[in-house]
Amino acid sequence: MSATIDNVYVQGFERTVRHLAQQGINRLRPYVQEVSESVEAYNFERVAATAATQKTTRKTATPDDETAFSRRKAIPVEYHTGDVTEKKDVVQLLIDPNSTYAKAQGMAMRRAQDDEIISAAVGASRDGDGNSVAFPAAQAIDGSAGLITFDAVTAVSEIFMNNDIDPDTDKVFVISPEQARKLLQLTEATSGDYNALKPLTSKGYVESWMGYTWIVSTRLTSPTGDGSDVDCFAMTRDAIGLLMNQDIQTEVDKDPSISFAWRIYTNSIYGAIRVEDEQLVKLTLATS
Repeated sequence: MSATIDNVYVQGFERTVRHLAQQGINRLRPYVQEVSESVEAYNFERVAATAATQKTTRKTATPDDETAFSRRKAIPVEYHTGDVTEKKDVVQLLIDPNSTYAKAQGMAMRRAQDDEIISAAVGASRDGDGNSVAFPAAQAIDGSAGLITFDAVTAVSEIFMNNDIDPDTDKVFVISPEQARKLLQLTEATSGDYNALKPLTSKGYVESWMGYTWIVSTRLTSPTGDGSDVDCFAMTRDAIGLLMNQDIQTEVDKDPSISFAWRIYTNSIYGAIRVEDEQLVKLTLATS
């Protein structure tokens, strides 16, 4: 047998590319208030609560309560990603690298949008003059001594009730995979004695419980930065405002500056801001 027979062995290759495991969808964008405007900044207008007083005499002067208005300002930023395909790559490969790059870039942009929303949720906000507004201590619970518990969830609900948030308002609870695992171990979350719905689905985690739609995200941040804790949060749709200057756009074209190779470029312009502090509660938990 020829010693070089392996040179003509047939090699098999897939005709499609397998994208490695990654988040490819928007997990949080469907749960915020979104506006599409071509502006350099967008003000979400707010009005404070007022109080009614008893009228005790006839012909009382009309009250002037000077209702307080305020703003939260969203300032858009641009995110982008790109890649290059040589002409020979296109003609020599079984797969289409351009469409593969475009799909991968689209998934990256969706993750970046979630990152922007998470940052707005747990970080400082911005008033109408552009001044930083710290996250209010009254809206935060420190449960970093352990994983999620039934008591921690009810404490979050208590804050919403004290804020007079309508109990019928749809709310989401964003947690990490570690907290999702712990929820499966809580009798209160999985037992029919506590949960009239069927919380367990084919997704493998509790999706509906205690008035919340539960969302599992791997992109939540650690307040200490060492990964020992994580900032989870619960919110209504009114909590976060998302200004979308330009949604995800992908350009695929030949670039004469690099021998007319294909240039694949994706960008989006948007900004998120926490609009109503009372509509969001941050719950810091341990990760183990």
